[in-house]
Order: sequence, then structure tokens, then C-alpha cells
Amino acid sequence: MKEIVVLILDKTLLWDGRQVDRRMTLKRNKLIFRRRHKRVAVLHLANMGLVGSIPPSIGNLSFLVSLYLSNNNFHRHLPDELDRLQRLDGVLPSFIGQKLPNLEQLLIGGNEFTGSLPVSITNASKLYKIDVISNHFSGIIPNSFGNLASLKELRLGDNNFIGEALSRELSFITSLTSSKKLKLLSFQLNPLNGTLPVSIGNLSSSLEQISSAVCGIKGTIPNEIGNLSSLTYLSFFANDLIGAIPMTVKGMQKLQALDLSSNKIQGSIPQVLCYLSNLIILYLDVNDLFGPLPTCLGNVTSLRYLYLGYNKLNSSMPASFGNLENLLEFNMTSNSLSCFLPSEIASLKVITSIDVSFNQISGNIPSTNWGLQNLVLAHNRLEGPIPDKLESLASLEILDLSHNNLSGMIPKSMIKLSNLIYFNVSFNSLSGEIPTSGPFQNFTSQSFVSNEAL
Repeated sequence: MKEIVVLILDKTLLWDGRQVDRRMTLKRNKLIFRRRHKRVAVLHLANMGLVGSIPPSIGNLSFLVSLYLSNNNFHRHLPDELDRLQRLDGVLPSFIGQKLPNLEQLLIGGNEFTGSLPVSITNASKLYKIDVISNHFSGIIPNSFGNLASLKELRLGDNNFIGEALSRELSFITSLTSSKKLKLLSFQLNPLNGTLPVSIGNLSSSLEQISSAVCGIKGTIPNEIGNLSSLTYLSFFANDLIGAIPMTVKGMQKLQALDLSSNKIQGSIPQVLCYLSNLIILYLDVNDLFGPLPTCLGNVTSLRYLYLGYNKLNSSMPASFGNLENLLEFNMTSNSLSCFLPSEIASLKVITSIDVSFNQISGNIPSTNWGLQNLVLAHNRLEGPIPDKLESLASLEILDLSHNNLSGMIPKSMIKLSNLIYFNVSFNSLSGEIPTSGPFQNFTSQSFVSNEAL
């Protein structure tokens, strides 16, 4: 029998790429490893629904360096024989740092582990990747993570970690300033309820991603965050941040995604955002922003997703937004825009969703050849007829024109919109006959109420 280097056992029961039969004993969810498996270096046992403890017979695998045990129900510590393991996925013993000094990757996401993270983790000085997401860990995030000089990825999200009782600042961030190779920091979905330290600007110059959504982060965004010049992704979604967007974000020239939505951020949208020429995603919705839309945002032609809804923005929609040739989704709902829809937006050929509802937009609906799926213009002051050209929007699924001052007839050509699943023109001044074929067979009277001549 040839030497086995990789042994894979998952729900499909594959061993070295082939179906297993009696080469491994698997009875009543218990594993027995024979001497003939001793050359195994990588062992995959993920997603098998195994229970109980890890069998000591794993100690027969003298060449084992990588063990994948995710998404099982193991509850006891590892056998003593595994002190040579370099990669662990699935079980977290309290003595992990002492027993596994050569461990390079700790990957235990998606299990049911509880308790705090052992301080001994940092004794495994070769660790460069830690992933404990989606468990039930609690307590304080250890400051000792900063002792891991090789650390590149730290994923702590979706647990029950809390902030320090005696300090409002998230001190573990300060400790990580010693990890000069850190590229990814993720601690979203934890009730940390602390403030961002100014030391966040001293994190690794190679840091590319920070994900800290739904953590109860309070206070302001430190100006020092602009020092993170390699950052491509930054999310503070759904926290309790206040104050203005720092002008220093201009220093994050590589930024591709900025998500500050669902906070209490105030002030105007700073024009320095226009300098972020690689920005693809800009989420600033559900805040307390006010003032005009920066005209220069139309120069950020890399933008694909622009969400500014549920703020207090006013003035007009800049004609320069017609330059956003890559824009896919645009949302400005629930602001105080009082303007015409600029004709230039007709040039947005790839856009799939527009929502500018609950504003004070007036004028006519522009005729376009958009590839739209969603068009929501409800609760404005639009007037004139529904354009015949809407029939060309073959992909249209949602069309809401309700609560405006539209007049004329519903174009019969709209029966060609075979993908239309939601249609609402209620509370307008439309007249004439309602189409009865095509998608209109599925719409109730609620889609047409309060049009006296319809």
C-alpha cells in the first residue's frame, strides 16, 4: 500500500480522493487510526457530526501537521500526543500554547465553544492566522495578541467578547500595534461597547481590512485612522459613532469599501471622499448627515454602490452623477432633496437600482434605456406622464411611482415588462384604462387607488 499524505473524511467520506470502505474504522461515530495511516500529514474530518473527544489513536499519525475538525461536536481537549501539530481546526484546549508551540494557524470557526480565549495562545509564537468566528467565546479579548509578531489575520467576529470594565477604550487594538505584519482585523458582532483608541492609526502599515460592525462602538472616529494608507476595506456599520467623518480619510488612497452606515455621524459629506479614486462601495446611510451632495463625487467613477439614504441632505442632485458610469445601485431615500432629476443620469447604462423616494424631487421622469431592476420614485413631486420608454426596461422587477403628481395614462406597452413583480402608481392623477394583461394580471387594486380618473 502506498504512503498516504492527505486523508480526507467529510460528509462524502472520501479518502485520498477515493471512496472509503474498510481502510479506516468508523463505527458509531468513533475513529480508530491504524499504523498503516502513520504517513498522514493532513487530516480532514470537518462536517461529519462527530461527538465526544478526539481519540488518542490520532497520536499514531506521527507525520500529522494539519488537522481540520470544524463543525463537529467535540468537547474535550486534544490528546497529549499532538504537541507537534502546526495547524489546528476545531478544538481549543486550555493549554494550547504550551502543547502546540509550532502551531501556525488556529482555525476553529463555526463551532460551539464557550469560555474565554486562553492566554496561552500567544505561547505559540509562530501563529500567523487566528479564526475563532461564530462561536460563543466571552470575556475580554486578550491584549497578548500583540505579542504574535507573525500575526497576519485575526478574526474574532460573532462571539460574546466584551470591553474592559475599567477602560472605555478598546485596548486590544492598542496591543495589536506591535503586530507589524497584520493585514486583516475582524471583530464584528461582539458587545464591546467601547471607544476607538487614537492608537488605531499605529496599526500595521500593511493592514488591508478592518471589520467592526455591530460592536456598540461609541465616540468619534479618530483622525489618526487616516494613517492606514494600505486599507482597502473599512466597516463601522451599526455602531454608536458620533461626530464628523474625519478629513484625514483622504490618506486612505487604496480604500475600496467604506461602510459608516447606521450610526449617528453628523456634519456634511466631506469633499475629501472625492480623492478616493479606488472607492467602489460608499455606505453613509442612516446617519445625521446634512448639507448638499458634493458635486465632486461624480468624479469617483469607480463607484458601484452609493447609499446616502435616511439623512438630512438637501439641495439638488448634481448633474455630475451622470459620470458614474460603473454605478450599479444608488439610494438617496428619505432626505430633503428638492430638485429635478438631472437628465445626465440617463447615461448610467449599467445601473440596476435607483431609490430616491421620500424627497421633494419635482419635474418629469426622464426617458432612459437603463437596465434597471428596481426604480423607486415614490413620495416626491414628480409630474407629467409615465414615459412610454419604460417598456424597454426588460429587467424591471419593482416600479414604485406612488404619491406623486403624475398624469395621463398608464402606457399599454408596459404589459411587455414580464419580470415586473411589484407595481404601484397609487395617489397620483392618472386617467384612462388600467392594462389587464401581462404582469398587470397580478396587481391588486391597492396599486392604483386614489387616481380619480383611472
